[in-house]
Amino acid sequence: MPEILPHREKEINDLANILVPALKGESPSNVFIYGKTGTGKTAVVKFVGKELLKKGEQTGKRVNFIYMNCEIVDTQYRLLQNIANRFINEWNDHVPFTGWPTDEVYSKVKGMMDKEKSVTVIVLDEIDKLKGDEALYNLTRINSELENARVSVIGISNDLKFTDFLDPRVKSSLGEESMIFYPYDAEQLQDILKARIKTGLKNGVIEEDVVPLCAALSAQEHGDARRALDLLRVSAELAERGKVPKITRSHVRLAQNKIELDRITEVVRTLPNQSKLVLYSIFILDKQNKKAGDTQALTTGEVYDVYRELCKKMRYNCLTQRRTADLISELDMLGVITARVISKGRHGRTTEIQMSSSSSSKDLLTVLQEDDMFKELANYKMKGQARLTV
Repeated sequence: MPEILPHREKEINDLANILVPALKGESPSNVFIYGKTGTGKTAVVKFVGKELLKKGEQTGKRVNFIYMNCEIVDTQYRLLQNIANRFINEWNDHVPFTGWPTDEVYSKVKGMMDKEKSVTVIVLDEIDKLKGDEALYNLTRINSELENARVSVIGISNDLKFTDFLDPRVKSSLGEESMIFYPYDAEQLQDILKARIKTGLKNGVIEEDVVPLCAALSAQEHGDARRALDLLRVSAELAERGKVPKITRSHVRLAQNKIELDRITEVVRTLPNQSKLVLYSIFILDKQNKKAGDTQALTTGEVYDVYRELCKKMRYNCLTQRRTADLISELDMLGVITARVISKGRHGRTTEIQMSSSSSSKDLLTVLQEDDMFKELANYKMKGQARLTV
């Protein structure tokens, strides 16, 4: 956690003012915090939480700060289990990962909070990943069931519309206060990078135009500070690996490509099997056509013919052409391929498919072949002839 958070002073002060009642033994308002990835939401909340705990120790006030990411802690039971175990020092007394009735865990949480007579701030990062409304409903009503303790909830989300789908009872209770974190602009991102450079890099190891370039590239992607810091970090790693004295613009460009390839590689690795089969079909066609000197884009029909052949060879259930077209659109949205619909006049419309410029076919093919189902296809050759060109 950085010691300073440039251009988030207002947000820090606003959140601190909301949580100040905790130092008086009172319940702070619940807060919803919105903003795109890399806008400093989590960093600000953790920073304020750290200061709150420090102030509580100095003044002798009992304050707890519990942070959970709902992508990991995603059910009511796991949420309550995590809260309960923060109040239990002995490992043998911990609430187990599964096995207890949820009501029993909830009662245990209330009992321990009342016994400690403290104010607990519970942070639910990526709150939109939490399954069901029951966990949130219990947290909103817990104060009415506590005698000596108080609870405040901070929800963090990238989705501004998240609350539209909440139970009205939960929405009214949790949405007492809201904060929006706006994207950083290029100048602000430069300040963030410079602050990190002071603590992470030696003097004179970075060329002047590196920081502006990292900032400009990241500002184009919704003002994402995380992206800017990743660009700088990977650029430094590439320079160190190349044993050169300074980080240059070329390192930033290489870092940009590497980060994007790493992202796409991870996407491909986690695709469902049917999507992998469709992608593999595109690889085979693309490779065959390029070998024949054909650089034209592929069509959905051509991809589907190869996909059917692969399904038959692997004894896999074959989806319809319409469903396959949906999977192609999903691969396009993920940035793995490029698929655009074009008009053929009276012949209707078709989708033209190409490998994404930011992805390496060779690298992605290697990732696919990590999967046992594709190992037998390593030397697969398509039946039939190459596409006829006019």
